[in-house]
Amino acid sequence: MLFCLTANHRNTEFDVLDRISRVATSTAADLTNTHSFVRGAVVLATCNRFEAYLEIDEPLTGGAALAREAVLDVLRGPAGDDADALRDSAVSLAGDDVVRHLFAVSSGLESMVVGEEEISGQVQRALVAAREIGTTSTELERVFQRAAHATRSVRAKADVAAAGRSLARIALDLADSRVSDWNTVRVLLVGTGQYAATTIAALRARGAGDVRVYSSTGRAEQFAAKYGIRPERDLREAIGDADIVMTCTARYTVTPDDIPDTARRLIIDLGLPRNVDPSVAGVAGVELLDLELIGRHASLPELGPGLHEVVGSAAAVFTAERDAAPAIVALRAHIQAALDAELERLRARGGDERAEASLRHLAGVLSHAPSVRAREAAAAGRLREFEAALETVFGVEIETSSAVDGFEGLTAV
Repeated sequence: MLFCLTANHRNTEFDVLDRISRVATSTAADLTNTHSFVRGAVVLATCNRFEAYLEIDEPLTGGAALAREAVLDVLRGPAGDDADALRDSAVSLAGDDVVRHLFAVSSGLESMVVGEEEISGQVQRALVAAREIGTTSTELERVFQRAAHATRSVRAKADVAAAGRSLARIALDLADSRVSDWNTVRVLLVGTGQYAATTIAALRARGAGDVRVYSSTGRAEQFAAKYGIRPERDLREAIGDADIVMTCTARYTVTPDDIPDTARRLIIDLGLPRNVDPSVAGVAGVELLDLELIGRHASLPELGPGLHEVVGSAAAVFTAERDAAPAIVALRAHIQAALDAELERLRARGGDERAEASLRHLAGVLSHAPSVRAREAAAAGRLREFEAALETVFGVEIETSSAVDGFEGLTAV
């Protein structure tokens, strides 16, 4: 069974999300190592959400409740009182609700900025991170991979990519009232990741002509050469020579000690965990925009009718394929057994390769239509009728365990 514990900017304080995201790195490994009923775990910690996706054993009495406690239990050590705050605010989802939720999250429909571009990449990077530490599972792999397909469908319908929605753009919208001419403003980026690249695009769309970059990892020169901007080697000096500072890194926190003077400057913190210590707001001359403030201005018009229906349809297709997989696998095994018997007889009679190819093609044709019908029956809530028909007509017995081995190959049929 799939389970998800989700906490986001709508139901949890930003400070709690900030602190939780700082200790989330080991959560997936702790879950799979500590709780034997957890088959796999993927943890997604972004700028406005913390989510733990689990695959747990079935049958399990109170499985969702146990999974929720498992997540809170592994967080309690590093997160302390923040784990209790999550207990009061986080939402638990189970089964097919997890599929729909993940598809909506990946598509940007649950983001602070509806339709933001970055979230789908963050979702897939969470999967890659789980792979690297060995905590993902077959079912989690499938649902996360299909979430990427759902995202493409939503973007195709809403033209989200062309809309260019992102937190960086919302932040720059807020900065517009403070800037008379973007071409003359000195902008410093702190960080060289994908979000920094998105921020450069947003700055150039406004006509920013003087953009520099600093990285505590020494990647500033390589990044600057790629994007045609100026690298900086000393953060304090770079801030001193900037009118706007935008932070988008997980490796450094700007503190009051990094502010060299009291000149007026705008600092925009796009990171969670925070990239800028809140006390920086108290430094003379500094105006600080953080995610909490940006979030208050992030509401946008609906991207268009039917987007949630697109997500719902993609989720329904996924669950129908999953539920129908055992019946399809059993039917294909039945047809394959008949094919093998016929091929054996053909070879015994000296049959040629063209005859074998024709039989294989016929077997494929015979399996295709029932496979489609199985998915349609599952989507319509009539899968049991389909399975009963298979047993009545062909004597095929359906084994639920077949889905584990057969589902991956069935999705493309």
